[in-house]
Amino acid sequence: MGEGERKGGGGGEEEAAAAAARAAEQARELQDAAAALLTRTRAEEEALRRRAAALQAELRRLRKDAAAHADSDKVEEDLDRATCLITDGDVASLLPSKTHGAFLKMFLGPVNLRATRKEVQLKVKEEYNSYRDRTALLFLGFPVILLFLRQWLWNGCFPALPVQLYQAWLLFLYTTLALRENILRVNGSDIRPWWILHHYCAMLMALISLTWEIKGQSQPDCARKQRGVELFLCWAIMQGFVMMLQNRYQRQRLYTRIALGKAKRMDVVWGETAGVEGQLLLLCPLLFLLQGFEGYVGFLLLRTAHTGVIPEWQVVVCGILLIAMAIGNFANTVDTLMAKSRFKAKMKKSKGKRDLDTCSSPTGSSPTDSTAKA
Repeated sequence: MGEGERKGGGGGEEEAAAAAARAAEQARELQDAAAALLTRTRAEEEALRRRAAALQAELRRLRKDAAAHADSDKVEEDLDRATCLITDGDVASLLPSKTHGAFLKMFLGPVNLRATRKEVQLKVKEEYNSYRDRTALLFLGFPVILLFLRQWLWNGCFPALPVQLYQAWLLFLYTTLALRENILRVNGSDIRPWWILHHYCAMLMALISLTWEIKGQSQPDCARKQRGVELFLCWAIMQGFVMMLQNRYQRQRLYTRIALGKAKRMDVVWGETAGVEGQLLLLCPLLFLLQGFEGYVGFLLLRTAHTGVIPEWQVVVCGILLIAMAIGNFANTVDTLMAKSRFKAKMKKSKGKRDLDTCSSPTGSSPTDSTAKA
């Protein structure tokens, strides 16, 4: 019986070896087939990429020629329609992407962040919007809690640790927003460069504010000397409230565009709808009010530099950054609203409005996409 078992065992080993050999051969065949497929795909993709680049260059040339003619509305319509097809469709993944820039390379290295599929790009934008929704609640709630505790628990003076935790969170927030917006730009989003630069300034301000020397109740007359911190938190509350309105406005516009089959871009949609027109009329004054208050807080920080509780150079730098951001936000908001108005006027004149309405304006993102965030 022992000999039979050995024979049976030997047969089992031979069958296992044969099965393993067949599996290895199938793996080699599958590898060869996949390599051949990828080679063909890369060759076809490269051919399409050259055609897309040539067509894009041709469209730019034709647009320059059309600008020299007085009666060029029909030509511009056709050019806009062609531009929509190659920038809003699957062809967009074949066009050269925007450079990653030093900021992304510093944090992520020389990796390719361009998504080749449109649904992946839209997923990146949707996640960005969801992240802003979540952080807007913290942006509003954190300073409200600090001011409440200051009044009812801390006898009118902020302890250093809670304020510095909030400032550390702000540094994290603006860093992640800048990273996400740079990735969106690489994937075709038309966020204006100013809004990203604004977050760089906010990152610098949050970093400097972490070094503020807040002595709390141990400092004589600390309530008066912490006036700058109090003003900063009041401004943050207003900012958080505007961010929540802003995010709700954008979300409703996006849902409406998707329902109409027009949400095909990574950047902000431009077509107005009756459902959100009133909200825009409410949001724009709030944006300008926020920008004015931002500059006012910056001015007050400069005035409080002589108190000595916070080192003077830090207060001065933070005040200058707030004023610069307020001016930049105001200028870009006005410019974007004017461009939006011109674009809508052009759409009304266009005979092909239904087709062209799928395009966003070439001027960049709306002020309600990346508005002032200190």
